[in-house]
Amino acid sequence: MYRGRFAPSPTGPLHQGSLVAALASFLDAQAHRGLWVVRIDDIDPPRAVDGSVEAILEALHAHGLDSAQATDFQSTHAPRFDEAIDQLAAKGLIFSCTCTRRTLSPTGCCVRECASRPLTAQSSVSLRIKVPDPSNLTFEDRVLGRQSLALHENTSNFIIRRRDGLYAYQLAAAVDDGNGEISHVVRGADLALSTFRQIFIQRCLGLSTPHYAHVPVVTDAEGQKLSKQTLATPVEVANAPSLLQNTFEHLGLPRVAADVPAKMLEEARAHWKEMRC
Repeated sequence: MYRGRFAPSPTGPLHQGSLVAALASFLDAQAHRGLWVVRIDDIDPPRAVDGSVEAILEALHAHGLDSAQATDFQSTHAPRFDEAIDQLAAKGLIFSCTCTRRTLSPTGCCVRECASRPLTAQSSVSLRIKVPDPSNLTFEDRVLGRQSLALHENTSNFIIRRRDGLYAYQLAAAVDDGNGEISHVVRGADLALSTFRQIFIQRCLGLSTPHYAHVPVVTDAEGQKLSKQTLATPVEVANAPSLLQNTFEHLGLPRVAADVPAKMLEEARAHWKEMRC
């Protein structure tokens, strides 16, 4: 059964860029007569902003984007992340790293002797996964087409648990999207490169790999991706119909005649089904 998700981090309110990802994943689920759920990726407490979860859910509701089930919180999945780390350790695929940013390579990899030391559970080190040579990965993206990467040439290792003990995004996303509950992932094209790392982790753990689709991101006048880091303007819930029309246009969908979010989504779903399914 089709089951898609929208997984924002609670680091600020919903903005136009994240609305694009939310809408695209919602329409894809609706067009496939599947389920669409909201998962709050709250595994980085230091970056969390008070009230963000409520603001995000309120904005989604104002645009007619309601989860088919109760909101899921990634912070409750710690046991499955710990189990994944244990499995990777048992296979000899991870190592503890004491490096700081100053000693890492320009691509953020450990290039010192950390991988040759015994694995330690001490909390002051990060955990990195080894990427063997060769590691050639390919996946079919429903928007971008076939994507291929020699991952070992892009990175020889990368973090799965940080020095502060928090789980890294790549591990958490790979495990949560690959545990069999999610069949399709629709998100921004800025995450296409991360997809290779997540597929690599999924294969190391014997997890399933969902179908991926990466849609164009929204950029500002200077060509920068809209994000909370660049202080993107929050969406105004009172302006939902206009914002939906703009988002349809960004996704290459025709304008719709309706001006009420629920009716607008019905029309847009038909256009999405014709174009993407």
